[in-house]
Amino acid sequence: MKFQYKTEGTCSKLIDIEINPATGLIEDVRFNGGCNGNLQGIGRLVKGLSPDEVIGKLKGVRCGNRPTSCPDQLACALASIGEMNAD
Repeated sequence: MKFQYKTEGTCSKLIDIEINPATGLIEDVRFNGGCNGNLQGIGRLVKGLSPDEVIGKLKGVRCGNRPTSCPDQLACALASIGEMNAD
């Protein structure tokens, strides 16, 4: 299942997320904009993890004085996907 999340308060503007419907694990994460190398690294690190694992690790990470960050926005995106699927 593919999802797209519009970020708030970060240099990246969109996050494309693919979750395997059979396993519920993350297959791919791609950020549009932001620090390309770092965000590619995050995408690779979360591949094969459950959304809950990633939320637990990344929720609340801040970028400088900003109240959020690209990792935090990924956690927000995954949480919103979980809420959509719970309905």
